[in-house]
Amino acid sequence: MNRLLVLFALCNLVVGTGAFVPAGILDAIAASLGVGVSAAGQVMTAYAISTALLAPMALVLTGGWSRRGALCFGLLTFGIGNLACALATSLPLLLAGRVLMGVGAMFTPVSAGLAVAMVEPAQRGRALSIVFLGISMSYVLGVPAGAWLGLHWGWQWPVALSGLAALVACAAVAAWVPRDIEAPGASLHGLPGLMLRPAVLWMLGLTLLYFTAINAVFAYIGPVMKALVPMGGNQLSFTLMVFGLAGVGGTVLGGWANDRFGPLRSLRVQLAILTTMMALVPLTQGHYPLLLAVFVAWGLAGFGMMTPQQARLAQQAPAQAPVLLSLNTSMLYLGTAAGAALGGAASGLLGFERLAWVGVPFALAGLATLWVRLGERPPARPA
Repeated sequence: MNRLLVLFALCNLVVGTGAFVPAGILDAIAASLGVGVSAAGQVMTAYAISTALLAPMALVLTGGWSRRGALCFGLLTFGIGNLACALATSLPLLLAGRVLMGVGAMFTPVSAGLAVAMVEPAQRGRALSIVFLGISMSYVLGVPAGAWLGLHWGWQWPVALSGLAALVACAAVAAWVPRDIEAPGASLHGLPGLMLRPAVLWMLGLTLLYFTAINAVFAYIGPVMKALVPMGGNQLSFTLMVFGLAGVGGTVLGGWANDRFGPLRSLRVQLAILTTMMALVPLTQGHYPLLLAVFVAWGLAGFGMMTPQQARLAQQAPAQAPVLLSLNTSMLYLGTAAGAALGGAASGLLGFERLAWVGVPFALAGLATLWVRLGERPPARPA
């Protein structure tokens, strides 16, 4: 089991890097394609909308396949999309490649569904934290390295390498994941009933709100950090790496907190910290150590929320965990798209240095949902 969870984490490292590396090199992309930074930022929106709308469709269409086949399809599609982006000579072509990548992002909910199916209920938090550790690690390794490579050698290089890495990951999954591994595939069976549950809708609403808040800033993280404290490519890469390290710590801490205190208590503390840090970001202008401290706290709290939120949803209907996790991923990326669009529009009015304040009302609304419980099932307890 642990070997497969580690493999899924490494594959998610590739997915996270490919998905988020443009955020650190938007200036280079914009200059290369002859568009504004806010227009270039819509590569994040295109990927997010595709992941939210098309990835669940691909997940259902592959629901009858072997889980290994579904995983490979996701990684193969993601890799081809990355390579198409690297060859793009205009913004529309780049957006088309990002849409294809979004379809391939179905890999993440499939791997999360397998993680839930392979362990006892009391160990779900730990299993999910291992799988999502790869996404966190992309902020430590992939995004900073991609930013350095893109700023020094051209933005196409990190994008192309992400595509090649996805193809290698696909080969590894084909070699090491058993064809007959037992886990339910996503299907539309029971979906109407799930969507009529107030607790499920309430939880999905939380994901939409806090990812809108986060990505109003993170979709433009490179320009935001440079506006707060002028820095070169090396310092920006280092800052993104430290932020990513905090994210890794937050992912591990989130899994531990989920199993120790339960998802609801964990989420309340984490989202309160995240909201406070978002409010403080613009006040760090001109003070690099303070900026670093605020983003470290942001990373610890923000990345730590993923595992409790996923576990909280899975416990509502464990047999339908794949489709629930896919719906949660849809909300995640709808929030990403909304945040990127909102941040792009607000940047011209507020400036990148005050962009974090745009997300604070959404974070506060998400925090409010955690104090209203609508028919939520209690978490499973260890025997």
